Amino acid sequence: MNDARVFFDTNVLLYMYSAADRVKQARAQELFRRCSGRMLLSTQVVQEFYVAGERKCGLPHRKMREAAAALLELPLVIIGREQILSAFGIQEQYRISFWDALILSAAESGGAESVYTEDLNDGQRYGAVTVHNPFTSQHG
Repeated sequence: MNDARVFFDTNVLLYMYSAADRVKQARAQELFRRCSGRMLLSTQVVQEFYVAGERKCGLPHRKMREAAAALLELPLVIIGREQILSAFGIQEQYRISFWDALILSAAESGGAESVYTEDLNDGQRYGAVTVHNPFTSQHG
């Protein structure tokens, strides 16, 4: 088993709680279980998870509050000056959104080798991290 740190983006976490797509829900839950002890999140991800879970997925406030509080117990990268400045460069270099660049910056600063997301190019290396889409057949 690989002991390298992995970073989860917001969308993967949301699929764990939303029953809108049962296949993605099962894959996200399995990946979360498999990565236990190696997972890394950022304060940005937890905040986005909480807000999107309520607004976009319509999940109950109490459920989202409890889930977000549990995520805060995982290793966290606190978004600060270093991550924001790094994200500016990543955004420009790869021509991606600032928010995606901030995810990559946080993952790299936390020592993650992989980022699980469906928002960036599957298999692409961005600096020190490689993106994996857990919902494609090769990663699911």
